[in-house]
Amino acid sequence: CPELQAEDPAKKGICSNFLCDTQPGDEVKMTGPAGKVMLMPEEDPSTDYIMVATGTGIAPYRGFIRRLFFEDTPAARAYKGEAWLFLGVANSDALLYDDEFQEAKGKFPDNFRIDYALSREQENKNGGKMYIQDKVEEYADEVFDKLSNGAHIYFCGLKGMMPGIQEMLKGVAEAKGLDYDEWLKGLKKSKQWHVEVY
Repeated sequence: CPELQAEDPAKKGICSNFLCDTQPGDEVKMTGPAGKVMLMPEEDPSTDYIMVATGTGIAPYRGFIRRLFFEDTPAARAYKGEAWLFLGVANSDALLYDDEFQEAKGKFPDNFRIDYALSREQENKNGGKMYIQDKVEEYADEVFDKLSNGAHIYFCGLKGMMPGIQEMLKGVAEAKGLDYDEWLKGLKKSKQWHVEVY
């Protein structure tokens, strides 16, 4: 890095370090995300949520899980559905917020479920690396049943996960005799399909 005259300069993030360097009382201007892609519908407390994440895509789901299982809110007190988290990372040491998720699972075993896809530690059914689409496919029948009964499915993380996810879902849909494009169109029309990838 010629600017710092250093061979291996520390890499500082912009936002995190800015926030860490602020002092109590400092004014900070913030804006939230635009749109309503990652909102949870709370009209029906029995709605199931299927959350699919890779890496830092876990962030909104941490908020979902805190809202459903740790905060004292009317929505949390009323919730009777199942929140099911699929998280894909390379290694078990990259499982962000696992302590919180395990606590939620321990306190609410009938309402919270978690499945990890660890690409460098697990194998899929074909002996290859276990990616997020492989883990979801293991439960394809259950996922499709939940979606046909009104569950909402959310995807957040690297946009590179979506082609594999969609290819897997298409294969499962076709094996079930469904027209994938029509099935997906129906989920989008009923606002059950939520995607926020980068």
